[in-house]
Amino acid sequence: MGILDGKVVIVTGSARGMGAAEALDAAENGAEVIVTDILDEQGNETAVEIGATYRSLDVTSKENWSEVVSYVLDEHGRIDGLVNNAGIYTSQDIFSGSADTFQKVIEVNQFGTYLGMAAVTPIMSRQGSGSIVNISSVAGMRAQANIAYMASKWAVRGMTKGVAKTLASSGVRCNSVHPGAVETDILFDLEEEVVTELISTIPMGRSGEPAEVAEVVTFLLSDSARYITGAEIVVDGGMII
Repeated sequence: MGILDGKVVIVTGSARGMGAAEALDAAENGAEVIVTDILDEQGNETAVEIGATYRSLDVTSKENWSEVVSYVLDEHGRIDGLVNNAGIYTSQDIFSGSADTFQKVIEVNQFGTYLGMAAVTPIMSRQGSGSIVNISSVAGMRAQANIAYMASKWAVRGMTKGVAKTLASSGVRCNSVHPGAVETDILFDLEEEVVTELISTIPMGRSGEPAEVAEVVTFLLSDSARYITGAEIVVDGGMII
């Protein structure tokens, strides 16, 4: 028996990295998981490995969201969980980079999350149940120099609270998860000295593992979290205490 037995869960950006860990943990806990990404080859491989289904999804496309949601409803008749994990990162600060880069980060991280919530909340409201988990970041909890990424993650945090308050009476929950330095491509792409300095600021003295974030996501998707909505769960080893 798993805590997600019988639930149908969509995980965006889950071909690899933290998204793949979230999809795996949900599947291992009994969920019917739909792996989605724009990385079709890797996405299919991940889905096969964990016994899930893969659908190609560009989170910035309203039409693409409609197609995926229609497929899930045709196959399963319901949607119990959505993990808005898809996102991109840039280190540009307010004095560098371009407006185009800023706009792209907002489009994927913020607008993509909005489109996902807009696509599933009417269905969840009709069901009278559902859990949305939005992956933000510690960058959505405190000021940072990487202004585009920070702005997008603060927006995810804010949208989460708005949806949580609006839909609580409908039985739909919405929470945000805020990872710190987790071992994904974002961390691995940083220079070694930058990573060393970053980890030195973490009270627990190490970076996080994708599975440690995934376990929190699974909990929030489950009925064990049935009285939790609008919450901000920080998974950062104490980085921003």
